[in-house]
Formats: sequence, C-alpha cells, structure tokens
Amino acid sequence: MIKLYGHEISGNSYKVRLFLSLLQLEFEWIKVDLSKAEQKSPEHLARNPFGQVPTLVDGAITLSDSQAILVYLARQYGGEPWLPIEALPLAQVVRWLSTSAGEVRQGPEHARLYHLFGATDINIERANQKAAFILTQLNQHLSDRTWLEFERPTIADIAVFPYIALAPDGKIDLAPYPNVRVWIDRVKQLPGYIAMAGI
Repeated sequence: MIKLYGHEISGNSYKVRLFLSLLQLEFEWIKVDLSKAEQKSPEHLARNPFGQVPTLVDGAITLSDSQAILVYLARQYGGEPWLPIEALPLAQVVRWLSTSAGEVRQGPEHARLYHLFGATDINIERANQKAAFILTQLNQHLSDRTWLEFERPTIADIAVFPYIALAPDGKIDLAPYPNVRVWIDRVKQLPGYIAMAGI
C-alpha cells in the first residue's frame, strides 16, 4: 500500500492527500510531527534527506517534493487526463507546477507562514505583494475558463489549489478575486474531494 508521510497543516502534504483521494487510491497516512522536529529524525532523513514533508513511498519507490509526487501519481495512476503527454499541453501544466513552487509559495504560502506560524525570516510586505500579483493573475486567467488549463482538472489545479484556498490564514482577503473563489468552490465539488482545516 502507498504510504504518505506528512503533516495535516502542511498545504504541500494536503495537495498529495487530495490527489490520492481524487484518484481513489488507498494509502496509509503517517503523521510526521513537525512540533517535535520528526522531519529531522534519522529515520525520516533516510526517506527524505531534505528533512521536509511530504514523502511518498510506493513499494520500492520513495519520492519527496509535492510537485514531483503529483507528476508520479498522475503518470502512474491518473493518466492523460491529469497530465498530458503531448509537448505543448504538458508544458502548459508544468508551468503551473512552477507557479505553485514560485509565486504561490512566495506570496500566499509565505504570508500564511508569517501569520499562522510566526515565521520571522519572511518579509511580509513582499509576501503580500507577491500574493496580490498571483491572485490578480489567477483571477484574470480564470475569467474565461473553468480550470487552469483545458476544460478539465489537471495536476495544475491540484498543485495551485491548497495555498490559494488557504490565503485567508495569511490574512489575505480573497473577496476581490471572484473568479478565484468560484474556482476554489469548483475544486471542492470534485468527486473524492477531501477537506483540510482552513479551507
């Protein structure tokens, strides 16, 4: 059985849990207690030398990084609808994985870390600026489409969704972004959707 090591308040852990649920895959959830720094334990570092969550174990395969795990699960279990094979559609999806690891991380995710967890190494003004930028871009992008790419959900949506939906944890108001809010609600209606605290 697939094992997923993560933490329930980690948006990156959640996006993998969500995708596993959407794919209707059975998996064992194993909590890594971040308050006890279990992610830095020798046992966890043997699975994930970066000392982070999530980490996925599927038989002999061990993967870390939520974007990489989404790609693996999509190709191994989800198929073409979730991750296209052709060059251009594939590039369009991968662009959003980069956006998730870039602008979304630097904006809404950093604001959440600052306000919810008291991270002192974050420039909150810069995080707010980045959040406003990416939310404005997303709102415009979603003005004439249902999903981030194509007319179906892909791992692009799963990658971007958690920290956008969790933006209020970082004291970022989603009210000015109606298309984003409709998209969030649309993701919540997917068969197999599971919730996370704060969303």
